[in-house]
Amino acid sequence: MLGGMPWANGPVLDASRSALELGVRPGMPLGAAHRLAPEARFLDPNPEADRAALEAALDRLAGFSPGVAADADPTMAGFGRAEVQLDGLERLWGPEPLIASRIGEALAEILPGPPLAGIGGTRFAAALAASLAGGGVAGATAPPAAGARGSVRLHVVEPGADADFLAPLPAAMLSRDPMVRARLDRFGLRRIGQVAELPLSAVVARFGAEGERIHARARGLETEPFRPRRAPERMALALPVEPPVANIEALRFVLHRLAATFGDQLVARGAAAGRARLTLELDGTFVAGETPPVLVIDQRLPEPTSEGLAVERLLLARIEASPPPAPVSRLELELGDVAPAAGTQLTLFTPQTGRTGRLGWQLARLGLRFGEHRIGWMEIGDPDAPLPETRWSWRRPTGNGGAAAPDRESRR
Repeated sequence: MLGGMPWANGPVLDASRSALELGVRPGMPLGAAHRLAPEARFLDPNPEADRAALEAALDRLAGFSPGVAADADPTMAGFGRAEVQLDGLERLWGPEPLIASRIGEALAEILPGPPLAGIGGTRFAAALAASLAGGGVAGATAPPAAGARGSVRLHVVEPGADADFLAPLPAAMLSRDPMVRARLDRFGLRRIGQVAELPLSAVVARFGAEGERIHARARGLETEPFRPRRAPERMALALPVEPPVANIEALRFVLHRLAATFGDQLVARGAAAGRARLTLELDGTFVAGETPPVLVIDQRLPEPTSEGLAVERLLLARIEASPPPAPVSRLELELGDVAPAAGTQLTLFTPQTGRTGRLGWQLARLGLRFGEHRIGWMEIGDPDAPLPETRWSWRRPTGNGGAAAPDRESRR
């Protein structure tokens, strides 16, 4: 059981198949889940690790198809499910079942067990096929079309047979709305095939807009457009330093070349970077004592930017605050979280300053120089509050250059 200890005040995020058979459902309180399955093992969630594992899996999937979609929020019900477009990939990877087998082999190092896969003509049919592969559709009478194949448990819906595949499955699978499910049961519609046989006008008259969706799903039609995930781009560039130098001014010159090159590329693409990582390879040949081979500076930018000068100044402030313990023989600059730059609405009469002069960048540099615990600013929250001390809050910059939540305990 994933979500926390039974006495924690939180919901169940996920559960094993045996726990689901006992009535445990994602979203229910942990205490209620413990009463249904007292012998279950409860695990504390680790959202960051789960998100990192999913991102690694999506990177592997992107190597097979450019069309990959998934919900990256660990708190969402659909977290852990990925959709991959396989249309037109037969010449590159072979038949669709073989592609699924190769995907399972590629994910074997990341996932704790064999993934469940379903192949269908619609997203809805493919999702139910994957549930059938794991035995997760209660009341289903249709046997799986394929069992374990390689390192993946697969169920294949033959082309054009989506409606026939869905017909014997429970009609409650057509909607997540409990009210719609209850009404389907009240009308005696137990199977998806019964909903498909009804006229569209009759279903819409009873269920409204949701009726149009469930009727299309029951007939094996696509109801939601596929929106592939746009993976954040990464840009990396390195320069050797011959001979190795320990002078910060010399490092500034090399860093300026790297940052300026990236700035030009970002402007040309209409993109902005949200994170910068600087790797310094150190030469400890003539340094007494043990010296690490590399020094990594990972800096979250106060806001996405395409200005190389802003990135250079922030990284240089980090170097000046903690100089390298040995001469540097190579610099590598990597920009992450690269995405299309968002426009900024400017006022007509107020003079505007560049991004390097904005408050977030200034606070980030001041925090690196004087200590982040000494830097902050006041933010007006509710100017009409009855008590003056509740009209504003004291905010502090975080370690990644962004703004932290209001600190109510640090009022001045």
